[in-house]
Amino acid sequence: MAKEIKLLGTWASPFSHRIELALKLKGLQFHYLEEDLSNKSQLLLQSNPVHRKIPVLIHNGNPISESLVIMEYIDEVLWTAFKAYNDKGKEQEDAIEEFSQQLKFLEGELKGKEYFGGERFGFVDIAAFFILQFLTVLQEVKEAELMTEEKYPVLFEWMEKLQGNEVVAGCLPPREKHVAYVRARRAAAEEAASKTKAA
Repeated sequence: MAKEIKLLGTWASPFSHRIELALKLKGLQFHYLEEDLSNKSQLLLQSNPVHRKIPVLIHNGNPISESLVIMEYIDEVLWTAFKAYNDKGKEQEDAIEEFSQQLKFLEGELKGKEYFGGERFGFVDIAAFFILQFLTVLQEVKEAELMTEEKYPVLFEWMEKLQGNEVVAGCLPPREKHVAYVRARRAAAEEAASKTKAA
Protein backbone atom coordinates (compact mmCIF):
# COMPACT_ATOMS: atom_id res chain seq x y z
CA MET A 1 0.00 0.00 0.00
CA ALA A 2 2.77 2.45 0.91
CA LYS A 3 4.37 2.16 -2.53
CA GLU A 4 1.07 3.27 -4.05
CA ILE A 5 1.31 6.77 -2.54
CA LYS A 6 2.89 9.65 -4.45
CA LEU A 7 3.06 13.31 -3.47
CA LEU A 8 3.59 16.01 -6.08
CA GLY A 9 4.88 19.16 -4.43
CA THR A 10 7.57 21.79 -4.34
CA TRP A 11 10.16 22.65 -1.71
CA ALA A 12 8.93 26.25 -1.28
CA SER A 13 5.26 25.46 -0.75
CA PRO A 14 3.88 25.33 2.82
CA PHE A 15 0.89 23.43 1.45
CA SER A 16 3.19 20.69 0.16
CA HIS A 17 5.07 20.60 3.46
CA ARG A 18 1.96 20.07 5.55
CA ILE A 19 0.94 17.10 3.42
CA GLU A 20 4.46 15.68 3.68
CA LEU A 21 4.37 16.12 7.46
CA ALA A 22 0.93 14.50 7.76
CA LEU A 23 2.09 11.44 5.82
CA LYS A 24 5.26 11.12 7.91
CA LEU A 25 3.44 11.56 11.22
CA LYS A 26 1.06 8.79 10.21
CA GLY A 27 4.00 6.54 9.33
CA LEU A 28 2.87 6.20 5.71
CA GLN A 29 5.62 5.63 3.17
CA PHE A 30 5.33 7.64 -0.02
CA HIS A 31 7.30 8.74 -3.06
CA TYR A 32 7.84 12.50 -3.21
CA LEU A 33 8.10 14.11 -6.65
CA GLU A 34 9.49 17.65 -6.77
CA GLU A 35 7.68 19.86 -9.28
CA ASP A 36 9.16 22.74 -11.25
CA LEU A 37 6.21 25.14 -11.40
CA SER A 38 7.72 26.98 -14.35
CA ASN A 39 7.82 23.70 -16.27
CA LYS A 40 5.07 21.51 -14.87
CA SER A 41 5.30 17.77 -15.41
CA GLN A 42 2.80 15.82 -17.49
CA LEU A 43 1.89 13.88 -14.37
CA LEU A 44 0.85 17.08 -12.58
CA LEU A 45 -1.10 18.36 -15.59
CA GLN A 46 -2.89 15.03 -15.92
CA SER A 47 -3.53 14.73 -12.17
CA ASN A 48 -4.87 18.25 -11.70
CA PRO A 49 -5.94 19.39 -15.19
CA VAL A 50 -8.26 22.17 -14.02
CA HIS A 51 -6.11 24.12 -11.54
CA ARG A 52 -2.71 22.67 -12.51
CA LYS A 53 -1.26 23.30 -9.07
CA ILE A 54 0.37 21.43 -6.22
CA PRO A 55 0.09 19.64 -3.92
CA VAL A 56 -1.44 16.53 -5.44
CA LEU A 57 -1.62 13.20 -3.64
CA ILE A 58 -1.86 10.14 -5.89
CA HIS A 59 -3.08 6.95 -4.22
CA ASN A 60 -3.22 3.85 -6.42
CA GLY A 61 -3.36 6.08 -9.49
CA ASN A 62 -6.20 8.23 -8.15
CA PRO A 63 -5.26 11.93 -7.78
CA ILE A 64 -6.54 14.13 -4.96
CA SER A 65 -5.88 17.87 -4.99
CA GLU A 66 -6.32 20.78 -2.55
CA SER A 67 -4.26 20.42 0.62
CA LEU A 68 -7.17 20.42 3.09
CA VAL A 69 -8.97 17.71 1.13
CA ILE A 70 -5.75 15.68 1.03
CA MET A 71 -5.28 16.10 4.80
CA GLU A 72 -8.78 14.80 5.45
CA TYR A 73 -8.20 11.89 3.08
CA ILE A 74 -4.95 10.93 4.83
CA ASP A 75 -6.58 11.09 8.25
CA GLU A 76 -9.89 9.41 7.50
CA VAL A 77 -9.12 6.91 4.77
CA LEU A 78 -5.46 6.09 4.28
CA TRP A 79 -4.53 5.96 7.94
CA THR A 80 -7.36 3.77 9.20
CA ALA A 81 -7.11 1.39 6.25
CA PHE A 82 -3.34 1.17 6.70
CA LYS A 83 -3.62 0.45 10.43
CA ALA A 84 -6.42 -2.06 9.94
CA TYR A 85 -4.20 -4.18 7.71
CA ASN A 86 -0.78 -3.62 9.24
CA ASP A 87 -1.18 -3.25 13.00
CA LYS A 88 -1.49 -6.23 15.30
CA GLY A 89 -3.41 -7.08 18.45
CA LYS A 90 -5.42 -4.37 20.19
CA GLU A 91 -4.19 -1.61 17.84
CA GLN A 92 -5.41 -3.54 14.81
CA GLU A 93 -8.75 -4.26 16.49
CA ASP A 94 -9.23 -0.55 17.21
CA ALA A 95 -8.27 0.40 13.64
CA ILE A 96 -10.68 -2.17 12.17
CA GLU A 97 -13.46 -0.85 14.39
CA GLU A 98 -12.74 2.72 13.29
CA PHE A 99 -12.71 1.77 9.61
CA SER A 100 -15.89 -0.25 10.08
CA GLN A 101 -17.60 2.87 11.41
CA GLN A 102 -16.58 4.71 8.25
CA LEU A 103 -18.00 1.92 6.10
CA LYS A 104 -21.25 2.05 8.08
CA PHE A 105 -21.41 5.79 7.46
CA LEU A 106 -20.97 5.27 3.71
CA GLU A 107 -23.60 2.51 3.76
CA GLY A 108 -26.05 4.85 5.48
CA GLU A 109 -25.31 7.76 3.15
CA LEU A 110 -25.94 5.60 0.08
CA LYS A 111 -29.07 3.84 1.32
CA GLY A 112 -32.10 4.62 -0.80
CA LYS A 113 -30.05 6.40 -3.47
CA GLU A 114 -28.57 5.48 -6.82
CA TYR A 115 -25.37 7.39 -6.08
CA PHE A 116 -23.97 9.43 -3.21
CA GLY A 117 -25.19 12.63 -4.85
CA GLY A 118 -28.63 11.19 -5.61
CA GLU A 119 -29.45 10.21 -9.18
CA ARG A 120 -26.20 11.43 -10.75
CA PHE A 121 -22.80 9.76 -10.68
CA GLY A 122 -20.34 12.26 -9.16
CA PHE A 123 -16.90 12.85 -7.68
CA VAL A 124 -17.77 11.30 -4.30
CA ASP A 125 -18.73 8.09 -6.09
CA ILE A 126 -15.42 8.11 -7.98
CA ALA A 127 -13.33 8.66 -4.85
CA ALA A 128 -15.21 6.12 -2.73
CA PHE A 129 -15.36 3.46 -5.44
CA PHE A 130 -11.63 3.23 -6.08
CA ILE A 131 -10.84 3.23 -2.35
CA LEU A 132 -13.29 0.40 -1.70
CA GLN A 133 -12.17 -1.46 -4.81
CA PHE A 134 -8.59 -1.38 -3.51
CA LEU A 135 -9.86 -2.53 -0.12
CA THR A 136 -11.27 -5.68 -1.73
CA VAL A 137 -7.82 -6.36 -3.20
CA LEU A 138 -6.22 -5.94 0.24
CA GLN A 139 -8.79 -8.31 1.70
CA GLU A 140 -7.95 -10.95 -0.87
CA VAL A 141 -4.23 -10.58 -0.24
CA LYS A 142 -4.54 -10.76 3.53
CA GLU A 143 -7.48 -13.18 3.51
CA ALA A 144 -9.41 -10.87 5.82
CA GLU A 145 -13.08 -9.90 5.83
CA LEU A 146 -13.31 -6.28 6.82
CA MET A 147 -15.93 -5.47 4.19
CA THR A 148 -18.43 -8.18 3.25
CA GLU A 149 -21.63 -8.14 1.23
CA GLU A 150 -23.53 -9.44 4.26
CA LYS A 151 -22.46 -6.43 6.36
CA TYR A 152 -22.69 -3.79 3.62
CA PRO A 153 -25.25 -4.90 1.00
CA VAL A 154 -25.94 -1.36 -0.24
CA LEU A 155 -22.25 -0.63 -0.86
CA PHE A 156 -21.77 -3.94 -2.65
CA GLU A 157 -24.78 -3.39 -4.90
CA TRP A 158 -23.47 0.10 -5.73
CA MET A 159 -19.97 -1.27 -6.46
CA GLU A 160 -21.36 -3.96 -8.75
CA LYS A 161 -23.33 -1.32 -10.63
CA LEU A 162 -20.21 0.80 -11.13
CA GLN A 163 -18.13 -2.22 -12.15
CA GLY A 164 -20.70 -2.79 -14.87
CA ASN A 165 -20.15 0.73 -16.18
CA GLU A 166 -17.96 0.48 -19.28
CA VAL A 167 -16.05 3.69 -18.52
CA VAL A 168 -15.40 2.75 -14.89
CA ALA A 169 -14.40 -0.80 -15.79
CA GLY A 170 -11.94 0.56 -18.33
CA CYS A 171 -10.11 2.42 -15.55
CA LEU A 172 -9.68 -0.65 -13.34
CA PRO A 173 -6.41 -2.60 -13.44
CA PRO A 174 -6.72 -6.34 -14.24
CA ARG A 175 -7.83 -7.98 -10.98
CA GLU A 176 -5.35 -10.87 -10.92
CA LYS A 177 -2.44 -8.60 -11.84
CA HIS A 178 -3.43 -6.11 -9.15
CA VAL A 179 -3.70 -8.80 -6.46
CA ALA A 180 -0.35 -10.29 -7.49
CA TYR A 181 1.30 -6.86 -7.35
CA VAL A 182 -0.04 -6.03 -3.87
CA ARG A 183 0.86 -9.51 -2.62
CA ALA A 184 4.43 -9.09 -3.89
CA ARG A 185 4.75 -5.63 -2.30
CA ARG A 186 3.44 -6.96 1.00
CA ALA A 187 5.86 -9.89 0.94
CA ALA A 188 8.76 -7.53 0.21
CA ALA A 189 7.73 -5.25 3.08
CA GLU A 190 7.49 -8.18 5.51
CA GLU A 191 10.90 -9.47 4.41
CA ALA A 192 12.45 -6.04 4.89
CA ALA A 193 10.87 -5.76 8.33
CA SER A 194 12.18 -9.17 9.41
CA LYS A 195 15.69 -8.27 8.24
CA THR A 196 15.54 -5.03 10.21
CA LYS A 197 14.55 -6.91 13.37
CA ALA A 198 17.30 -9.47 12.85
CA ALA A 199 19.98 -6.80 12.36
